[in-house]
Amino acid sequence: MTMDTLQRFMFENASVRGELVEISETWRQVLARQNYPAPVKVLLGEMLAAAALLSANLKFNGALIMQIHGDGPVRLLVVECEAGLRMRATAKLAPDAVIDDTASLANLINTHGHGRFVITLDPLEKLPGQQPYQGIVPLTGDSVAQIIEGYMLRSEQLDTRMWLAADDNVSRGLLLQKLPKDGGTGASESDDLETWNRTVMLGSTVQRDELLKTDISTLMRRLFWEETIRVFDPQHPVFQCSCSREKVGNMLKMLGQEEVDSALAELGKLEIDCDFCGQHYEFDSVDCTQLFAAETASAGLQPPGDVRH
Repeated sequence: MTMDTLQRFMFENASVRGELVEISETWRQVLARQNYPAPVKVLLGEMLAAAALLSANLKFNGALIMQIHGDGPVRLLVVECEAGLRMRATAKLAPDAVIDDTASLANLINTHGHGRFVITLDPLEKLPGQQPYQGIVPLTGDSVAQIIEGYMLRSEQLDTRMWLAADDNVSRGLLLQKLPKDGGTGASESDDLETWNRTVMLGSTVQRDELLKTDISTLMRRLFWEETIRVFDPQHPVFQCSCSREKVGNMLKMLGQEEVDSALAELGKLEIDCDFCGQHYEFDSVDCTQLFAAETASAGLQPPGDVRH
């Protein structure tokens, strides 16, 4: 089986770095549990590639969570990427959503102009009182790539260009980023700017079908054959869901005992399915009594005898 691959590279003697990513097995696992309309698959697949590209350069142990909150037929798109490029993704549609195969990004998620793009950096080991870092911007742009480019320039002050593509089988992307001048490349600012403009021009020649169908090493040679490039060890995205019975228990505790007891009285037991992986969790009245009697969710949970895929 071919491994999903992210390849980082740097242009020699210039403050410009790049990445190419090819995600197929992880993407198939995301799609195996849902039957999204074709335009939704494209959006979610492009976000999956983008999250991997942005996460690859993060120097912290935690999760990057990328969300688009829409006000059209697509209400939510979520991609999470944890350390080691462990990824999961899901989408939520409006109950009455009717989505045409030719629907544009604006038609899908920004029908009334109230859509927003959110990136959250959530450290795994938080300091006391530490909150996740979150950046929120309006949905400006005609593509996922343009939305993220605008976010990076506005929030991170980094010139970033992305080319993204996805279909039923693969999610792929190319990232180029102009790094702040640190004096270490031996190149002047004008040389760096010239290299940046040239690499962006070369990257802009890539076609969607070419991005979808060409392997990473071939595409890198084809686009940047005139450039001197330093290539780093590849990384390998994988599908992994972080849901657990304990996390579901914590969610129930946040709802409060009164609301949970009311739902139990009506339903007999609570059944929760993970939106990301389809894992099924059940909580009966005994489970919930133990849950609210304990100080923590983990202390109040018995071994999950009613957990199934």
